Amino acid sequence: MSAAKPPKKNVVYSQPADTGTGTNVNTQLVYALDHLKSTSNPMRLQDIAIVTNTPLDTDLVLLEKFKSHDRVQYDPKTGLYSYRHDFNFRDKATLLTEIQRQTRRGGGISVRVLKEPWKEAPQAIEELEKEGEVLVTRTVKDGQLRMVFWNEIKPDEESGGKQVEKEFLDLWHQLKVPNDVDLLKALTSEGLQATASEGPAPKAPSNTKKKGKRSAPRQRQVRITNTHLKGEIDLSRDYHAAGK
Repeated sequence: MSAAKPPKKNVVYSQPADTGTGTNVNTQLVYALDHLKSTSNPMRLQDIAIVTNTPLDTDLVLLEKFKSHDRVQYDPKTGLYSYRHDFNFRDKATLLTEIQRQTRRGGGISVRVLKEPWKEAPQAIEELEKEGEVLVTRTVKDGQLRMVFWNEIKPDEESGGKQVEKEFLDLWHQLKVPNDVDLLKALTSEGLQATASEGPAPKAPSNTKKKGKRSAPRQRQVRITNTHLKGEIDLSRDYHAAGK
């Protein structure tokens, strides 16, 4: 008598089973890089392989791709790997220095990018905003920090800057830019017209021919038509009458 089979477990077949990081080298590389990017502390190669469930410490092809990646930074003294972010800071003072440097170049910095090397960056930016050191833009939907700029004119007596009143800020943000059709109608009603964008200047017709070496004039061959004089006079030469 055969043993009774154990009851089948309820398995949902509508979704594929979790296969981990897969067997593709590039997929495994992405998993390893993403984890290294998410952590702020350097890691051993073996720890990265264990956490990401990848053969990073045994697969030579995967290991070479990982080491040669431009975002992977290796410290030979400690034998640890870390992710090379666009910015490298861990405190509010260094964060402000990076914001100042970027603003002097003519632009702000995305808060999302600043959050990658330092998770506490958004809180530090809000503190700098209250101190009047930076200016920030927020999303319209939920008011999340979006971009940050260095505030070159501080709201104090020394620099001469003054904080804009909240009433004026609210009125400014309530203004809506009209669409193109309504804007043209408003200009027309005021006797104005939109300035047409200036197109590129038309190119002058080029009649100049390419200069090159002048070829020698072709020598035209003489065609003898008076066949009845053939043998008597050489018609290919100039004729000179005989002297009397």
